[in-house]
Amino acid sequence: NRARVGIGHPGAVSTRTGLLKNSNTVCMNGMPVKADLEQRLDRPIRMANDANCFALSEAIDGAGQGADVVFGVIMGTGVGGGIVFHQKLHQGLQHIAGEWGHNILEPDGPRCFCGKDGCIENFLSGPGLLHAYRKAGGNKDDDTKIIVAKAAQGDALAEATMQRYFDRFGHAVSIVVNILDPDVIVLGGGMSNVDRLYTEGRDALARWVFNDELLTRVVRNVHGDSAGVRGAAWLWPATVDHD
Repeated sequence: NRARVGIGHPGAVSTRTGLLKNSNTVCMNGMPVKADLEQRLDRPIRMANDANCFALSEAIDGAGQGADVVFGVIMGTGVGGGIVFHQKLHQGLQHIAGEWGHNILEPDGPRCFCGKDGCIENFLSGPGLLHAYRKAGGNKDDDTKIIVAKAAQGDALAEATMQRYFDRFGHAVSIVVNILDPDVIVLGGGMSNVDRLYTEGRDALARWVFNDELLTRVVRNVHGDSAGVRGAAWLWPATVDHD
């Protein structure tokens, strides 16, 4: 028997055309990636957005294990998300379920690769934090780790940038909570290593969410950089809707 293949990728495969769409690696958009790989490898392939793969991995045997509804969040070079109901990935009719990163947070914000202005991705990604810090007058040579460290050491500009980041995080995630009301939100990507997200970020979420208290757990991922590839492997035993 030939082994089956699961692949996590940026963007989504169109249910209408079979072509890749919505990828921030824009040169891949419009390409028949799935068909090409199946022909080249001569075996069946299942593909899903990398954030969906992350969410599936964490829901099945990671930080979201045992929860009925898991929202997995990637905040790294970009911002994405995946939704898992009862350990089954929900991709939606158009394979865009969970793509909260391209909702508009601030209409006068910077232009996104998708063509819109002020997407959540432009504020909560690593590059988004850098942009906000530099726009406020921060050292252009500082990276995200330095900004976080400076804030912890009492640097006023870095701390103001982080406070704004936490508030934007709370605002953006509250949109998901108000619509989906998940049991748990699992954070992944480079920005998930910011410890204060699980305290001050969650506090900001509690202020924004449409409820008198926040019951939703906000937790760090268990599987780290391996979560995405693990989730891609889970695409086969796990039932995927609109396959």
